[in-house]
Amino acid sequence: MRSIWKGSLGFGLVSIPVKLYSAVQSSSIDLDMLDARDHERIRYQRVNEKTHKEVPYDKIVKGYKINDDDYVIVEEADFEAAAPEKSKVIEIESFVDIGDVNPMFYETSYYTEPDTKNNKAYALLVQALKKSGKAGLARFVLRSTESLCIVHPVEHVLVITRIRFGQEIRGTEDLDVGDSVNVSKKELDVGLALINQYAEDFDVSKFKDEYNDELLKIIKAKAKGKRPTIKKLKPRKSGSDDLYEQLMESLKSKKGA
Repeated sequence: MRSIWKGSLGFGLVSIPVKLYSAVQSSSIDLDMLDARDHERIRYQRVNEKTHKEVPYDKIVKGYKINDDDYVIVEEADFEAAAPEKSKVIEIESFVDIGDVNPMFYETSYYTEPDTKNNKAYALLVQALKKSGKAGLARFVLRSTESLCIVHPVEHVLVITRIRFGQEIRGTEDLDVGDSVNVSKKELDVGLALINQYAEDFDVSKFKDEYNDELLKIIKAKAKGKRPTIKKLKPRKSGSDDLYEQLMESLKSKKGA
């Protein structure tokens, strides 16, 4: 793996030189866009809107629109000036219960590697976070963008998981979900029983990206001149429209399985 960021992870007066590596990878199939007429690849070009000519990459700058015709050009130095002290530091500002972080805030994760082998401060932070059940809440700058993140241990490795800022989460006030729906005690009791019946320890290894596997089979079959078999949907039906009866049927079918 190639590191994507190099700096330091700090808590209190302790500073740990670290490198970041992407902890995730896409499982989707890489598809190219083609012209349907001759199957030639389609290329994207950066084109000047006025001259309609392609612009060399080194001539492209970033700008902030202040009115219909004017832009303020934002340079790399401006990004650095906005957060000069944070550009190379992941500074833990507080420690929180990771269970208090709503999953809606999670974005993507990065592995951290200490810049020196057998780093004692790194090992200490891993063990302390495990023992306390806490996670560090920090901010850092990645690719000219300030990010909020959670620092948490996975086995013997510290993981940086970027999370969204509060203002990035939309409110629910525009949703029409109702606020006076009456759920009876017996319906709630059966609902809880159904949840308990399906409860198990989290094991993501049991789940595979079957869609892309099936799509790849279809692609290979088409390469041999075969036509794919279209699967017919089999909707699950309940014998009753009553919620309580549906819950009871679910309980029985789970027991039967």
